[in-house]
Amino acid sequence: MDKDMKVSVFRKAHFNAAHRLHNPKWSDEKNKAIFGLCNNPNYHGHNYELEVKVIGEIDPETGYVIDIKVLKDIIKEEVEDRFDHKNLNLDTEDFKNLNPTAENIVVVIWKRIRTRLPAHLDLAVRLYETPRNFVEFPA
Repeated sequence: MDKDMKVSVFRKAHFNAAHRLHNPKWSDEKNKAIFGLCNNPNYHGHNYELEVKVIGEIDPETGYVIDIKVLKDIIKEEVEDRFDHKNLNLDTEDFKNLNPTAENIVVVIWKRIRTRLPAHLDLAVRLYETPRNFVEFPA
């Protein structure tokens, strides 16, 4: 296999979580105007779908870019165990002081997974809040 040939490996996952989009520095009126139904004081939930993409060269000894079981375990520990069936605003440290928008959630997930991967691998994360609304980091 030629050196410098990179392959992308994907793993899908999902988690269900509630959140409220709210900026405590703003009035209730401004929060409602900006975030609409997503500012519901009783929160609302999503069935989040996640795509994790790891990019790298194929290891000549294993034939892998990354062992998919290792990637599966990282996603389970860093995302599913941490966020599934949680209220992101109330139950997680990540969003105690960070508005849990899809944009912020995808960056948090990327950072958590990035710390667990070897430096020679590249990472991209795509998060679907709904089938039609999704974000990706890095852009």
